[in-house]
Amino acid sequence: MKILITGNMGYIGPVVYQRLRETRPKALLAGFDMGYFGNCVTTPGALPECILDVQYFGDMRAFPHDILKEVDAIVHLAGISNDPMGNKFEKVTLEINHRASIELARKAKFQGVRAFVFASSCSMYGSADDRPKKEDDALNPLTAYAKSKVYTERDLQPLADKDFKVTCLRFSTACGMSERLRLDLVLNDFVAGAFASKKITILSDGTPWRPLINVKDMARAIDWAIDRELSDGGAFLAVNVGSDEWNYQVRDLAQAVASVIPGVEVSINPNAQPDKRSYRVNFELFKQLAPNHQPRFDLNATIRGLWDGLTALRFKDADFRNSHYMRLKVLDSLREQGALDENLCWRNKRGTDLN
Repeated sequence: MKILITGNMGYIGPVVYQRLRETRPKALLAGFDMGYFGNCVTTPGALPECILDVQYFGDMRAFPHDILKEVDAIVHLAGISNDPMGNKFEKVTLEINHRASIELARKAKFQGVRAFVFASSCSMYGSADDRPKKEDDALNPLTAYAKSKVYTERDLQPLADKDFKVTCLRFSTACGMSERLRLDLVLNDFVAGAFASKKITILSDGTPWRPLINVKDMARAIDWAIDRELSDGGAFLAVNVGSDEWNYQVRDLAQAVASVIPGVEVSINPNAQPDKRSYRVNFELFKQLAPNHQPRFDLNATIRGLWDGLTALRFKDADFRNSHYMRLKVLDSLREQGALDENLCWRNKRGTDLN
């Protein structure tokens, strides 16, 4: 079996192909990435891509179709990966996350790829009441990132059939340790603040709801989606991925970190502008379809895993929100260096577009 993982050099990718290498030791694993965050490795030792059979570099907006020959399944992680980046690069976000994704799916179907796994997001529920959202509830995307997920799911659906199985995994907010750690995720941010300065600063009033999932449990869900039977959801499936027990208000996450890590001060800004991105999510369908691939990591285990990882890194940066651990900061730095143009395309040393 040959599996192509796009966007593999981000936060989720290394955990995914470690999982696939363990469960599918004979599979040929390939990666395709733009390389924005290639040097953001946060664990010692060899590059995580060393366990892949092949690594391709390129732009999703000019994807080379010949890479798809003999590929059986695609795990599509590639995209502008959060709201701050999406807000600053809205046009690029829609080009890469939506239009390039659909073009990839069309090429994949033409080349005979059998399974297409799309990393979607629960953020598409946007501002919602306290009732946990099910897959058939109304969507209310508030950001370019969330809108790109809605548009991609919409346009993937008509491509799906018995020979081209499409699974859209609507992931909860990711958290946990990775070989390319991000700290622009709510729980990771809180643990980093507790570790570096014994302070957790909540930028909102702490009331918004968020469902969370450990990145290792995301990899388990992807592993399931590659092989799921058509009888489990049909040719096209959009499913919430997470656990009902992992719906938290932001302030409760901060208090959970403080309860695991003694001596931590939690600061809430009661005068902050309300964060409209608030939603609880129902994960009953995922539990029915994938009983053997349910999340295993609870909140305390994830906090301790992050703590251990930061300890190994000898992490000390109290100003981490202005560091390379924040994906937008990396893109801004590359642009300031002249390495990327305004469309986030790579330039050569003379400033000529490479794409």
